[in-house]
Amino acid sequence: MFSSQKRLNTLEEMNNQQFDLLIIGGGITGCGIALDATTRGMKTALVEMQDFAAGTSSRSTKLVHGGLRYLKQFEVKMVAEVGKEREIVYENGPHVTTPEWMLLPIHKGGTFGKFSTSIGLRVYDYLAGVKRSERRKMLSVAETTEREPLLKTDGLKGGGYYVEYKTDDARLTIEVIKEAVKRGTTAANYAKVEKFLYENGKVIGAVIVDQLTGKSYNVYAKKIVNAAGPWVDSLREKDNSKKGKQLKLTKGIHLIIDQSRFPLKQAIYFDTPDGRMVFAIPRDGKTYVGTTDTVYKGDVAHPRMTVEDRRYVLDAIHYMFPTLKITEDDVESSWAGLRPLIHEDGKDPSEISRKDEVWTSESGLITIAGGKLTGYRKMGQMVVDLVAQRLKESEGLTFGKSKTKHMPISGGDVGGSKGLPAFTDINVKKGMKLGLTHEQAEKLVKRYGSNIDVLYSYIETQQDELKKSGLPLSVFLQVYYGIHEEMATTPVDFFIRRTGSMLFDIEWTKKWKNDVVRYMSDVLQWTEAQMNEYTLELEKHIHDAVVAESNEKVS
Repeated sequence: MFSSQKRLNTLEEMNNQQFDLLIIGGGITGCGIALDATTRGMKTALVEMQDFAAGTSSRSTKLVHGGLRYLKQFEVKMVAEVGKEREIVYENGPHVTTPEWMLLPIHKGGTFGKFSTSIGLRVYDYLAGVKRSERRKMLSVAETTEREPLLKTDGLKGGGYYVEYKTDDARLTIEVIKEAVKRGTTAANYAKVEKFLYENGKVIGAVIVDQLTGKSYNVYAKKIVNAAGPWVDSLREKDNSKKGKQLKLTKGIHLIIDQSRFPLKQAIYFDTPDGRMVFAIPRDGKTYVGTTDTVYKGDVAHPRMTVEDRRYVLDAIHYMFPTLKITEDDVESSWAGLRPLIHEDGKDPSEISRKDEVWTSESGLITIAGGKLTGYRKMGQMVVDLVAQRLKESEGLTFGKSKTKHMPISGGDVGGSKGLPAFTDINVKKGMKLGLTHEQAEKLVKRYGSNIDVLYSYIETQQDELKKSGLPLSVFLQVYYGIHEEMATTPVDFFIRRTGSMLFDIEWTKKWKNDVVRYMSDVLQWTEAQMNEYTLELEKHIHDAVVAESNEKVS
């Protein structure tokens, strides 16, 4: 069980243990490395100073996309690699990733002309190995407006139509780490690396401090990987190895608007007057729009939407959907995320490459930075190949090749994308027989995939707990599962990263927050002070999702 009730036991288990590999960072990159390493037989540990996916991996545009925009920068190898990889990500977890047709409107004077779009998409299909049913189509003006009537018609010349894949980035990350833990990884959240341990100048371990209790643990490993995303450089500083290339953090924000105000039928990828590309995507009765790309120097743990960020995205909406007259009052929620890019002198933030890079310090600390959500599995494979090679050289240990290419992640055992519709249908009917509404059952099956059996089993085995909780059945199942199977440790973990409700259903969050906090407090035996602290933290996140920060405050 990957339970927050057992989190302290997990840290005790790690204490004074030696692992083959210690991974620092519980975002998608670190979790992908853990799954690859543990399935090759490496004794693997992972620590995350916040919650899994709390940094960049819950704050993306939520697309496993093939990198069409990188064609503009002639990053051909990257397009080919991530394009092919997204199909693998999809098949290994079809419950968290779904194909989505994307419309690229072509306007007179825009970044993309009709000819260049047609050629670009054709090259993209070829490089990314796009299957026949998902290859690009070029649309006439009439076909373009039929697919999305809200588009600006002035200067419209047609559109390109191609497939992207939308995902729930946080849940994808959680499912990957759950699979890694099931296969042998030891992992804990809220466990921060305070300093490294050395022997003869080589890094041999780390001092981990539990962020909830303040207790320290010494964890030893033959190899250590720094996959801390925006915090990569702060760990390199602890290792005295921050030199040469460094991170440049850029911020992207997204706004969420109800479909009653922004009834978008079709996902759109459009260019703005300043040449940036922005997504507008319908999802779960909402439309979300983003992203910005600005250099960021504020609080790395809590980036926020500023008044200027919001204005930029609203201006982009006005430009492409002029009839809607969307205002700041229509914004229900937002999220802001940081991209940890590798700094290259003289380049604009939006021009800096998203490719990943790996380097090793004199002490032996291996750092991975950059990279894309789509490429997480491939990055994991590459890093573990390197670790395996080093372990062979230094310890004489041998490990086989990567096994993750055709390995379903947790919840993904539904018979691949082809089996998903039948799986969903059967399990929605089963849920309705157990007392859920059609809508509730469908939401749970789509969220938890093949783990739905575990949630349904609680209806029989946890009747007393359900009554004691005072929660409605569908809410109880998610909270109970989050605590016992997904190491949900605080209410923010549950409402943002286990359910995504603070983003896409903030009213649901507001409705159930007090009951969920009370129940979590009961199960996890919080003191009154802890309960107050977690309640305040949740209220702050709700506030920050809705209220923009002034730019003066940021600078």
